[in-house]
Amino acid sequence: MNKSNNSILFVIPALIWGSTWYAIKFQLGPVDPLLSVAYRFGLATLLLILFCILTKRSLRFSVREHARIALQGALLFGFNYWLVYQSETYLSSGLVAVGFSTLIFFNIFFGAIFLGNKIDKKIILGAISGLIGTAIIFRSELLSFEADGSGYTGLALLVASVMIASLGNIASAKNSSLKIPVIQATALGMGYGALIMFVLALFLGKEFIIDTSLPYLGSLAYLTIFGSIVAFSSYLTLISKIGPGKAAYAIVVVPVVAVTISTFLEDFNFTAFTALGMLLLLTGNVLALYKKAGK
Repeated sequence: MNKSNNSILFVIPALIWGSTWYAIKFQLGPVDPLLSVAYRFGLATLLLILFCILTKRSLRFSVREHARIALQGALLFGFNYWLVYQSETYLSSGLVAVGFSTLIFFNIFFGAIFLGNKIDKKIILGAISGLIGTAIIFRSELLSFEADGSGYTGLALLVASVMIASLGNIASAKNSSLKIPVIQATALGMGYGALIMFVLALFLGKEFIIDTSLPYLGSLAYLTIFGSIVAFSSYLTLISKIGPGKAAYAIVVVPVVAVTISTFLEDFNFTAFTALGMLLLLTGNVLALYKKAGK
């Protein structure tokens, strides 16, 4: 039953985050990305705190625990997403998807340094297979990448975002090991992340506006409820159960879902290379998760 629960926790964020690539494009417009991130996680905080109150989950933590939760929030629900949105102003979403697939390597590396986790060869082999598969799927975008100033800026933002996201994963794993409940930590962490983004927007002189169009509000609602609350609650719970290295493979599978959605909604050209890339991604999935889980 435990393995079945873990599989569900793995599938939920993979499916949802695969669809958020499509939803995020409706967030890029008159509202500054910094504020869109703040709106998203601010609303998610209110809903999650209401859930905690209704289910009588304690939100009382020590000052030290609040500091740990705030660090997790700043990394995972603040700077990470802000830099992702910024990188997409320079790079194609496909290239960003390929770059974010490297999260699993950062999680393995940082997990070994900060958590003392052992480096599992099967996870690395699975990750390499998944990364190659993702690169094949988006090969045309990789080949069309122009190594100019804006391209390097986009790559720098992307790499920084992935590193920050990974450190956020490690912070979450550490908090779970200290028995800080995942749901409450997620609720307060999102609040801290949103607050930091609001303060940063104020400091940078961003215009505080809201796009009242249906596409913006609809995508904001979807990203808040599913992309933030449901997906992160599942993913961070998975991290607490199987560790940040294996859990991060959900991110590697995301491009499969994104490509499937894009094929139907954005006229993505599904080719033999796409099929090969997906096969390698799924092969990596088996190598990284199921064989190891069967030991």
